[in-house]
Amino acid sequence: MSPDDWQLTEDIDDFLARAGDFLRSRPVMHNTPLTTLEKLRKNGTDASGAEAPVFGRLESEGEVRAVCYRTPRGRLTLTTLSAGQADTLAAHLAGLGHTFSGVTSDHDTATAFAEAWKRHTGAAPVRDWRAVLYRLGTLTPPEPVPEGRGRLVGEGDHEQVMRWCREFAADVGEAVTVDSASWAGTRFAEKRYTFWETPDGTPVSMAGANPMVAGMVRVDPVYTPAHLRGRGYAGAVTVEVSRAALAAGATEVVLFADPANRTSNALYQRIGYALVADFTGYDLSRTGCGGT
Repeated sequence: MSPDDWQLTEDIDDFLARAGDFLRSRPVMHNTPLTTLEKLRKNGTDASGAEAPVFGRLESEGEVRAVCYRTPRGRLTLTTLSAGQADTLAAHLAGLGHTFSGVTSDHDTATAFAEAWKRHTGAAPVRDWRAVLYRLGTLTPPEPVPEGRGRLVGEGDHEQVMRWCREFAADVGEAVTVDSASWAGTRFAEKRYTFWETPDGTPVSMAGANPMVAGMVRVDPVYTPAHLRGRGYAGAVTVEVSRAALAAGATEVVLFADPANRTSNALYQRIGYALVADFTGYDLSRTGCGGT
């Protein structure tokens, strides 16, 4: 395929009109593009001083085969590409003068692009993120279920939700400010949150769910304060939000997990989630000598 097979635009509505069917055709693997692009479509793509978003689609024989996009934060997201397609895209974007703070995709695609970006730009990509994608099969509540119940959060819970999102971000190494002023611009906004409460009404764990897109709901984040872990609360609240997603009509429910966290990975598998794929991110902002 030639670079001309990639069609780039800054018009998200035109992009989604042409590439939307392709994205919806694989809602599990495309869960991040679907949710991110829907949020950009809804809220607008004003870069607010950052680089303007760029949306790209790879077309062959009149059909979209892959997409890429750069958000205002500067990170590039890719759907699955072959090594040759990743190299062609990297050369094309570099030739047009585009820059990126990083790249994220399934492991093979992200790695192929990072290596190609190094060849074409001299950058020194460094892996900065790893995750495994799970898809819900048959939901299986854990036994025994801890005492308490699930409860949808209300307006009065907003401060606690923000506090736990800050703690979650710190735990997973996300460099993000989470407070009242920044909340609307974070990835934690616009989710539906559920607490697991003990019988006396004390929240002990939290899970969020993204709005449904293409019949798919992504559970994120799942957080229990460190001193309350190991008591089954995370499993209970994850079951609650998963069950709610199914009841709302979701045909696919997915979540990401840190592959280094054996406890959470084992938990998700026990309650019915099955491994789909490994995902990887690379920092592309560094220059000079180095490697992936």
